[in-house]
Amino acid sequence: MEFEDNLEKEQEQKIPNQKELEKELSEYLSKKYGDRIKIISPILFPQSDPKKTDEGGKAGAKKDGVPAFDMKPEELDSYLDGYVIKQSQAKGVLATKICTHFNRIKSLVKRSKKENPFSVGMIKNNILMIGPTGVGKTYLVKLISQKIGVPFVKGDATKFSETGYVGGDVEDLVRDLVYEANDDMKLAENGIIYIDEIDKIASSQNIIGHDVSRMGVQRALLKPMEETDVDLKVPHDPISQIQAIEHYRRTGKREKQVVNTKNILFIMSGAFEGLPDIIKKRLKRKGIGFEADIHSPEVDMEILKEVRAHDLIEFGFESEFIGRLPVIVVLDELTKDDLVEILENPNNSIILSKKRDFISYGINIQFEDNALEKLSEMASQEKTGARGLVSAVERTLMPFEKHLPSTVIKKLLVTPELVENPAQELKRIESDRDMSDPQMEERFERAAANEKQRVKEVIAERAKEFEAQSGLELYGERIDLIAEQALRSISDIDSAFIDFKEMYNQIKGHNEGLFSQLGINVSLADSAIDEIIRIAILQDRDISEICLNLANELEYGLKLVRDRIGLEAFAVTREAVLDPEKYIDSLIKKYYSQDPVIS
Repeated sequence: MEFEDNLEKEQEQKIPNQKELEKELSEYLSKKYGDRIKIISPILFPQSDPKKTDEGGKAGAKKDGVPAFDMKPEELDSYLDGYVIKQSQAKGVLATKICTHFNRIKSLVKRSKKENPFSVGMIKNNILMIGPTGVGKTYLVKLISQKIGVPFVKGDATKFSETGYVGGDVEDLVRDLVYEANDDMKLAENGIIYIDEIDKIASSQNIIGHDVSRMGVQRALLKPMEETDVDLKVPHDPISQIQAIEHYRRTGKREKQVVNTKNILFIMSGAFEGLPDIIKKRLKRKGIGFEADIHSPEVDMEILKEVRAHDLIEFGFESEFIGRLPVIVVLDELTKDDLVEILENPNNSIILSKKRDFISYGINIQFEDNALEKLSEMASQEKTGARGLVSAVERTLMPFEKHLPSTVIKKLLVTPELVENPAQELKRIESDRDMSDPQMEERFERAAANEKQRVKEVIAERAKEFEAQSGLELYGERIDLIAEQALRSISDIDSAFIDFKEMYNQIKGHNEGLFSQLGINVSLADSAIDEIIRIAILQDRDISEICLNLANELEYGLKLVRDRIGLEAFAVTREAVLDPEKYIDSLIKKYYSQDPVIS
């Protein structure tokens, strides 16, 4: 390339100054992109996003460039159960193979810093997911990458080109991993690349001869899926070119950075329409059944579970490509009952998002169980899986989201009547202000109570998991507190549990530290900590403020008791938090009846 040749000649002679670099770069960009792009001094270079920290979940904590991964398959499977309805087999396979992949990386790094001879030719657990639209393929992979703390990028196979730069190529996804890893090269080399609509690059079966463009994309994917080095600096990326020139201007040296894909996990997915017919033909030839000409989606999904590599090759994939996807998982189609279960799941993003939409206007929205069933019926008719739920909810509630913020109404109950006839219900709510009706108020409170009960049941089911993570005991009162936090913050259960744990640690450290500064040895009983957390949640108060007030109210009385009888340590209980004055009175009555300490 002319631009790079000029750079090499310049390096042999002398280091160019800034004006020469600007001129040369301007000429190159003009040839490449026309007069729309110009260089204006000083050159500004992109900075790392300070918000993209390890704590944000973009790139989890790591050691020696490898994520600090220590999960077992059953742990990850249990986590997925809290978010994804149905798909038991898919969740189990994904949890197992992904855990094995990252634990194997960790094991190899731990054993030796040098290249392990046994890693040469080792088969990577790349995964192919097959299932109709809206069953949660992308959602599953996003959940897993977030939970294990590795960078994740998604691409669409239909936008890839074999060569050149039409819509991009898979190497661009590798470069995106570096960005998602906050420029941590080692962490990016242990990320996940998810490519959707992979079935669209299968060679068309109605074309005589080779379908060159699609087969070319398959071949372009072969090396990255196994192992190759991807250069970070590419001609079609002007930013990388600017960065390369700035590095050369500062150092006089050309920099070459590459990302190795050996440990990058590739997950592909697609709907694979037409694949069931191929499988049926094979099964009929072998006399395994399926003789009836049945075309229902349920039967097709069951037949898909019989898929073999040969079927995918006949579908239009090259054998080398399928050979690099050793793990195949088929996802089930969602029924109407599954859609109801999704909406009733406390972690489902559809209802949580809609609650956040309305609370941004100060409107508290609740859903009756029968209304969720009606919404699921509407969604099932669209045949788009969970995506249909989003459409059904938006279509039903859009008039209310538009009009109610302009009124004084602060509560909205989504009933079966509202789902069936939104326009009529909107008029009724506007005419009688709805919640002034005692019957509607009772229904609203009942819906809220039902929702809280579901949240508590899910927390109780995962109590052992949370206890193992935190070392905290989860009894009935704490389950109720975590449920209350989830509902008031409109968050998923995992986030609510993290909030609870942070509040617990903050109270224990902050309050005992305050008393220590006052010269009083105080230990907080768990009942006291729970009560402070309850006050913080129900009254929406700051933990530090509550702790400071408590210390101020107890300071004088505790010092008085200490000085009177020489008691060195105090246990602050729930009673002390609820009524500090009564707690101090009880201490004084108890200890002042005893003889004072004689020094």
